Amino acid sequence: MNKLDVIIVGGSYAGLSAAMLLGRSMRQVLVIDNQRPCNRQTPHSHSYLTRDGETPAAVASIAREQVAQYPTVSFLTDTVISAEPYEEEFQVQTQSGKTFSSRKLLLATGVIDELAPIPGVAECWGISVLHCPFCHGYEVRGQRLGLLANGGNAADLVTLIRNWSERLIIFTNGPADFTPEQLAIIAQHQVPVVETPIAALEHTAGYVTAVHTADKQQHPLEAIFARFPTRLASSLPEQLGCKLTETGHIAVSEFGDTSVPGLYAAGDATTPMRQVAVAVANGAKAGAAIVKELIVQGLYADLQEVEPVNN
Repeated sequence: MNKLDVIIVGGSYAGLSAAMLLGRSMRQVLVIDNQRPCNRQTPHSHSYLTRDGETPAAVASIAREQVAQYPTVSFLTDTVISAEPYEEEFQVQTQSGKTFSSRKLLLATGVIDELAPIPGVAECWGISVLHCPFCHGYEVRGQRLGLLANGGNAADLVTLIRNWSERLIIFTNGPADFTPEQLAIIAQHQVPVVETPIAALEHTAGYVTAVHTADKQQHPLEAIFARFPTRLASSLPEQLGCKLTETGHIAVSEFGDTSVPGLYAAGDATTPMRQVAVAVANGAKAGAAIVKELIVQGLYADLQEVEPVNN
């Protein structure tokens, strides 16, 4: 393998977007990906021009096929387990024992959803238990929708999700914790609140049909919106000393620069706005910034090698 300009850890939308731009700039790139995207069981991807309604896997497959046409981009199915600065470069080691180094490193490692331990939630996640109304709201418009949330999250979801349906019910999965202002919002929209803990979600192949509560009640529904906490899917940001945001994402500039020189990040690990279009845009910006930095550093190195002219 030729000397690498960039290693991209993560080969989903952000990573592939950056890889395409870098490949078109004739940069030597290695994309290392473990083939476990967070949306792997989501049936359809939306709000991405020219691919609205495709499966996430199909979008990624087309992207990878197109990126692979650039001869300076290569792929490895593996998991990066460690990374560190090494002699003005970055060195990474994979789970299979391989070691690579590159001038720049891009983290597109995504996040992991910490789902509520309710029977049926994991099976329905991304199918009918949903995180983003901009991705999935149109498909469930006008239907009976549950909001699995409490406190400010519940009030925010009521205000937001009513754009798609007014047939809402809040499940706090335990005692409600609302401020007077939040209660006023919920009451204004006449949304009922169920505090009884949820026993299970009834579903067919991931599509919710009802919520069963601990008091033996059954609440028919077509979908549920929920805001579950997330965590970074990789320990690499911590290993490399990246500054994080208050929400636990990698802190980056508009063009993906992290707090560590030469280290970039893009995609879900950097923003709560989890959409394919956003990830692609972030990856493209990071790729462009990396190319520019490599060019500038190359020119500077060339100037350093030029012998001064004696007058």
